[in-house]
Amino acid sequence: MTEINLYAAWIGMLLGGVFGAIQGLFFHKGDWLGGYGSWIRRMTRLGHISFFGIAFINMAFVGTAKVLDIEQEVSIPSALFIIGAIGMPLICYLSAFKKVIRHLFFIPALSIIVGIMSLIWIMYTR
Repeated sequence: MTEINLYAAWIGMLLGGVFGAIQGLFFHKGDWLGGYGSWIRRMTRLGHISFFGIAFINMAFVGTAKVLDIEQEVSIPSALFIIGAIGMPLICYLSAFKKVIRHLFFIPALSIIVGIMSLIWIMYTR
């Protein structure tokens, strides 16, 4: 079950690099996307870095499941980490251009939090 998380992690790393490179082409322009402190620019930076951050969470998850030999027991945290990996950058980038979407941040954030909690619970009760 954790194989999908490993793919998600590496795809997230790739997308983080691609989106970072694209954004990096313009970062030297002080007024790009409304300037350094603008909502749009802050959200696109957050979206770019969230690819990497959640990829690291997925990698740590895969390693933990393999080391502890609990791969058959972790379907719930696996799914929650995938939701976070897709949802967080997506919501960051969408909310950069449509502010109302920011109200959906609880979905990927909560999925990561509950995924971590459920993984800890599985580790503790085994």
